[in-house]
Amino acid sequence: MDSVTLKKLKEKFSDLILEVIEFRGELTFIIKKEDLIKVCQFLKSDPELKYNFLSDVCGVDFPQKEKRFEVVYNLYSVPNRWRVRLKVRVREGESVPSATSVWSAANWMEREVYDMFGVKFDNHPDLRRILMPDDWIGHPLRKDFPLTKEEITFGYNKDEKPEILE
Repeated sequence: MDSVTLKKLKEKFSDLILEVIEFRGELTFIIKKEDLIKVCQFLKSDPELKYNFLSDVCGVDFPQKEKRFEVVYNLYSVPNRWRVRLKVRVREGESVPSATSVWSAANWMEREVYDMFGVKFDNHPDLRRILMPDDWIGHPLRKDFPLTKEEITFGYNKDEKPEILE
């Protein structure tokens, strides 16, 4: 476990951290959404920590919970080879501050979370669908999204037989 990150975050942001989880040598900090950017900026700019790579932003849906969605930021310090995970929990209809001001890579990752889960990001430079068509209704990775069967045609008319090349 990276004890330097744990120590520094507890010293600087003890009142902002809701929970700390250590599992298999990796740290997860659950923080308030209002403090996300402040914590991200610190993790990236601290000369000892240097979490300079945002490897992923993803969403998780817990429909039975009051704060239904978790937005998860997976960070990596290239010089130190350390990983840390930040989570913010939000209710349906609440938004999360965009981390694009800290890592430009957050742009497309946050768009994917918006598209698949419907979580909006404040101050995002281009928040629009990225995977689903613009006229798609709903968010496919939500647990309450209806499952349907679609026939897949792989680019040819289903009434025509594809030409088989020998």
